Amino acid sequence: MPLTFDDLLARARALTRHGRRALLGVAGGPGAGKTTLAEHLVRALNATGDPWAAHVPMDGFHLADVELDRLGRRDRKGAPDTFDAAGYAALLRRLRSPEADDEIVYAPGFERVLEQPIAGAIPVSSSARLVVTEGNYLLLGTGAWARVRAELDEVWFCEIDEQERLRRLVARHERFGKAHAEAVAWVRRSDQRNAELVEATRERADLVVRGVVGWPDGAGHHRAGGGLGALGADTGG
Repeated sequence: MPLTFDDLLARARALTRHGRRALLGVAGGPGAGKTTLAEHLVRALNATGDPWAAHVPMDGFHLADVELDRLGRRDRKGAPDTFDAAGYAALLRRLRSPEADDEIVYAPGFERVLEQPIAGAIPVSSSARLVVTEGNYLLLGTGAWARVRAELDEVWFCEIDEQERLRRLVARHERFGKAHAEAVAWVRRSDQRNAELVEATRERADLVVRGVVGWPDGAGHHRAGGGLGALGADTGG
């Protein structure tokens, strides 16, 4: 059925109807538009009064390069085992706890220029009634990732035209310093393997977002031919 940005806002607001803090996850493959969707949701929800929604990306739980070197996994950075999934689950659990209603919780961020996590970069205030978190592996059912899904009230899955997703990925890597050939090689060698793993988790999502109409001003960079610029959504169990 056709899906509008207002539909997504209403669904996100409804998660907080019981009065407690709610956690909304946005999953999808690399380059599918997860961060863009999360950022626009939080911005729109906070536009009408005191801020009550917060954005906490999964990327802050990347293992540092020094640890990836020790593990011999630097060339697979971005794979599930190159994140601190248990630490991520622990943060989500803390954000859900009643104690979090009376304190600021600090989450790590990720600096894309350095490609390194930054501790304590994202403050989540006690007034935040909705936390929107996004990342590739929110629906992965193995290891500590299963504990991540258990902490989320709902998970949406971003779906996009495959060629557009690959184009975005190459452009992102180039923007942060990779030469074109290096960017293409990384997408084929690493990102694509991760994307195939993520795609297998799609059916676990509560909502599959194939596209959105009625984006707020400033969101028009989504292409009409694919991804979040096309129409349609599925609901899943």
